[in-house]
Amino acid sequence: MKHTYAIMRHGQSQANVEGIIVSDPAIGVARYGLTEAGKKQALESARSSDFKARAIYSSDFRRARETAEIVAALQKAPVTETELLRERFFGDYNGTPDTQYQRVWADDSASIEHGRGVESPFSVLGRVLSLVETIESSILAPTPVLLVAHGDVCQILLAHCAGLSPFLHRSIPHMQTAEIRRIRFPENP
Repeated sequence: MKHTYAIMRHGQSQANVEGIIVSDPAIGVARYGLTEAGKKQALESARSSDFKARAIYSSDFRRARETAEIVAALQKAPVTETELLRERFFGDYNGTPDTQYQRVWADDSASIEHGRGVESPFSVLGRVLSLVETIESSILAPTPVLLVAHGDVCQILLAHCAGLSPFLHRSIPHMQTAEIRRIRFPENP
């Protein structure tokens, strides 16, 4: 990889506070942005991080996009929105209480493919790695790149970077809202 990368989970969102799963793009792109606390988290994280992005790629969901815009304003970096960093689609669980994540994660840890329309960890990883390949081929000079995404997307990518199956993403220390972590890809992403 010629670029350096970090991943950032969006700041606290209205969906986090309401305790609901919002993974449907028809809802998440337009609604459920950051809370005031989430905006402060994003600003504090951008200020305190030693990772200074020169290119930012963000999920087009409102909560991630608002987080990316806060970081971009402080670090003077352009933001590119992409569907490839969208929230993992939770199928029939969309719009239900966020306690349902536990069911999905239990299936993930058992390496069970999901029913109920839940997007598999391999699918999430595939789309993120597709984006990274595009970034690697389209930005010529070595550049610090920040990827702004969602909890499961971040966890799945972190598992991959640790050499683990994407199904084991919950074994990686959980990313907090607005947390930024440097990542290093395996030799063959």
